[in-house]
Amino acid sequence: MSKASIVVVEDEPLIADDILDTLERHGYEVVSTFFNGKKVLEFFEDNAPDLAILDVNIDGTMDGIELSKHLKVPFIFLTSYYDQKTLDRAKQVNPSGYIVKPFNERDLIANVEIALSRRKEKPADSKAPEKLFLKNGQEIISVMSSDIVYVEAFDNYANVFTEKEKFIISHTLKSVEGKLLPFGFMRVHRSYLINFAHVDSLSEGYVFLKGHKVQIGKSYRKDFIESLSML
Repeated sequence: MSKASIVVVEDEPLIADDILDTLERHGYEVVSTFFNGKKVLEFFEDNAPDLAILDVNIDGTMDGIELSKHLKVPFIFLTSYYDQKTLDRAKQVNPSGYIVKPFNERDLIANVEIALSRRKEKPADSKAPEKLFLKNGQEIISVMSSDIVYVEAFDNYANVFTEKEKFIISHTLKSVEGKLLPFGFMRVHRSYLINFAHVDSLSEGYVFLKGHKVQIGKSYRKDFIESLSML
């Protein structure tokens, strides 16, 4: 079984080293350590670790709570802040854990294990298909969410593919992802979002859907394979 991969965001080097050492001694892989949110967001464009451990007070224009709103993985706050205002803000983003510094090894590992176990739980059933409206040039077209096969990033636009048609919409893939995830879509590459219901087969790093061929990114492959019900 491969090690769970974890990103640590902590702007105090000694504490970051302590966290890294503790996690690695317990068999986890710390794939990177960051001191500010901007670098984290750049990292997440190409990578999908299993968990993020975030300090609340970090360098840069956004703190750990603001940063967490942009992440698509479970996260734990590890911070010296426990005032009511910070706690109220933290509760709004639904963290998988909240550890107050100075932390002890037992609390850190317990929170990590719980967060990772929740991540492996089978997600709730997708919402029933709904009619969506796409602005395609000067025309607004209705498309059922179940008819969309996949979506491709195209600069600040996105290409939406049905089995036989293609639409170009003026939204980034990130904004489209937020709207389509409840309908059974999943990210398999930094540039691709697929409708899981249309998956026909997989081969050599690609997924095939209704005659379309989409690449699976290396950092997304493990999560995708684990989502399959294998016989």
